[in-house]
Amino acid sequence: MNGAVELEAGADAAGQRLDQWLTAQLGPAISRSRVQALIKQGAVSIGSKPVEEAKRKMAAGECVSVVMPAPEPAEPRGEEIPLDILYEDDELIVINKPAGLVVHPGAGNWTGTLVNALIHHCGDSLSGIGGVRRPGIVHRLDKETSGVMVVAKTDRAHKALSEAFADHGLTGDLERAYLALVWGIPQRPTGTVDAALGRAADRVRRAVVPEDRDDARHAVTHFSVVERFGEGQKAFATASLIECRLETGRTHQIRVHMAHIGHPVIGDPDYGQAFRTKANRLPEPLKSAVNAFSRQALHAWLLEFRHPTTHLTMRFEAPIPRDMEELVGGFRKL
Repeated sequence: MNGAVELEAGADAAGQRLDQWLTAQLGPAISRSRVQALIKQGAVSIGSKPVEEAKRKMAAGECVSVVMPAPEPAEPRGEEIPLDILYEDDELIVINKPAGLVVHPGAGNWTGTLVNALIHHCGDSLSGIGGVRRPGIVHRLDKETSGVMVVAKTDRAHKALSEAFADHGLTGDLERAYLALVWGIPQRPTGTVDAALGRAADRVRRAVVPEDRDDARHAVTHFSVVERFGEGQKAFATASLIECRLETGRTHQIRVHMAHIGHPVIGDPDYGQAFRTKANRLPEPLKSAVNAFSRQALHAWLLEFRHPTTHLTMRFEAPIPRDMEELVGGFRKL
């Protein structure tokens, strides 16, 4: 079932929860949890207005529209996509993910992902580990964020690494660090952003939200200033290279938190648009370089974890990619 489905609520619908009523109307092929997911995605509208709550009470005569997505492919297939492999053994593989590579298949990106590349490289060893859609994946990086990732090749490794990432290193078995080029210079050399995240109004991006909101998720980012650019002069816009370490791992966490404190990641198309005009306050050729930089300048440079079978501490570092390094170099000349 795909396309738009139009339904009209009869008298018996009055007072029923929207998700319960829809589940009954759409038949046995669509589960209630699937209906709830469609509501969260903004695919359900009443009177042309998207509905946000599955528990909303129905009224007789209301017209409900449901946009059913096209069926998903049965499972990802291997594709010959080059991988920058930092380490590999029978239990796991560590790669340096380039910017532009989606981690796992999803809407709009069913092929050409890291998962497709891993299936081709690892063969059947990934089969069934962590689910069909995300075989071996224990953490992810945004499409346009580069850097170090570890992928499990066995159930044992998947379980151990998943637990470590869920704990976010609080027990000392995991360390992750990111480098971000941001607008402005924070007032203090180190700091912590403790602000809950939830869905933004467009239901696609994330935003800082009140802690008591239903979708609020606890989120903490620690940051320290590595370099300051343009400090002490007033002619040009300033910037900083900062290191971020996550205490929690929410979607877009660093990008939202840095924007929240007034230092969005340079090039961020989702959370830094309000700062795009700052490039006009830069000298050439840096101004043109910033305007041409079409992704967030964010890189996962460090990953340290305990190996699930040898129990040895493993540490991997990935240098800043060339495009981001050239941008940083431009700011160093301010």
